[in-house]
Parts: sequence; structure tokens; C-alpha cells
Amino acid sequence: MESFDFHGARAALRGNPSFVWRAGQNRRLEMIVHWGALDRAAGKPRVLVDGCGVGMYVKALQPYGEIVAGIDIEHEHLEIAVDNAPAAALSLAAAETLPFADGEFDLVLSHEVLEHVLDDRRSAAEIARVLRPGGRAVIFAPNRLYPFETHGIYWGDNYWFGNMPLVNYLPDVLRNRLAPHVRVYTATGLRHLFAGQPVRVIHHTQIFPGYDNVMRRWPAIGAWLRRITYRLEHSPLTVLGLSHLLVVEKVADR
Repeated sequence: MESFDFHGARAALRGNPSFVWRAGQNRRLEMIVHWGALDRAAGKPRVLVDGCGVGMYVKALQPYGEIVAGIDIEHEHLEIAVDNAPAAALSLAAAETLPFADGEFDLVLSHEVLEHVLDDRRSAAEIARVLRPGGRAVIFAPNRLYPFETHGIYWGDNYWFGNMPLVNYLPDVLRNRLAPHVRVYTATGLRHLFAGQPVRVIHHTQIFPGYDNVMRRWPAIGAWLRRITYRLEHSPLTVLGLSHLLVVEKVADR
């Protein structure tokens, strides 16, 4: 297996999947189950994790689905996903060309994926295509108003990994020179990806991080950050959250 540099340029382009399951992932799972209507579905739905990485969300969603499928463009990720979720239907594929029939899924999860694909509008169209009427897509994507660019930056020919403050507040011409490898979305820009698709917006907000790394190193500070920022999610300041949470529902076929 070819090695994958998880802090290198390839990881910058594709993104790093979730390798461990901690409180932040569990919190997002609760959102997925709620907004994907998995907790009130009659029978077990068919679920697709679009850009499944190493299969952590595939595994977590298996108790809720009759079939849980996953696709990813990186075969190294899928080799790990096979071990993490051996009963899942996993495929090597791109988000722009999903290898599934129209209306095949009740729920599609796109978790921090659209910012990395070659064509995000086409990927959004594919999400809408494979949803059945009444099915939902739950989408997490980076928020332009979050004070940090979490995917690192390029300075000259060098890639610097880490959280970079205020990069996303720069004008596009400057921001895109520093972070040409990843998109970031305003609320309007994210919803615009689905313009013309047979979907309607069910829910759209922004959420703050899980602070799992902070909790591991400095538990008191992490607990304080969670307490304060999770309260902000119920205020207008939620617009400063790390990620968009966008939920759309298929209303009809074309």
C-alpha cells in the first residue's frame, strides 16, 4: 500500500478523515441521526456516506440502516474502512460520479467533503440524484466566518499544517492564494450549490468544534470552551461556528 502523508500536500488536497471516535464525532452523529430522521424512520433506511474516509461514520451508522454504503476517492482510506466497517458496501469512487441508481438512498451524509472535491456543484447534483423523494442529505462543510482556516495554508512552495487565524476573512484573491487547496463556504454559497436541484432546505445552521484535542490536554479549558460556544449555537453568534450543518430534502425527481 502506498503511504499517505497525513500532514502533506496530498492530505491538504483531499483532507484527513476521522481516525478516532471521540465526543466531537459522537455529537455530530446525534445531529445526523436527528436531522436524517433515522430515529423516527419506519424500518431501516438505506444510507450513503459520500466521502467515507476510513469508515468511522459508516460503522457508526450501521445500527440505523438496512444498507450503509460508503465511497471514497482514496484507496488507502478504503483499505482501512474495510477493517473498521467490514459489513458495509464500500466503493472506490468520486463524489462527482456516484456509482448508484437514481433515488437509491434515504439518507446521504457528506461530512466535510464538498470543500475538497474537484466540482462541488456536480457533487451536490449527485447527492440530489441518488436521494429518493422524501430522502434527506446531511451536509457538513467549513464555514467562511469561522476565525481559523483549519486546513493549513501554502506560503510560497511550502505547506504549513494547522489552524491559521483570520485567513478566511481576507478577500478571495488573497485567501485563495494562501489556501488554494480547499474551499470554504458562506451560508449563501453552500446553499447555492443545490440551486436548480429538486431539494428544499430543512435546516441550516453552524456548529462549533468538539474540542477533543483541547479536552485531552487541558480538560478545564476544553470544558469551558464547550460550555460557552455550545450556548452560542442558540444565539446569532452561531454564524461564527466551525462548520455549516445543512439539511436538504428531496422533493421530486426531475
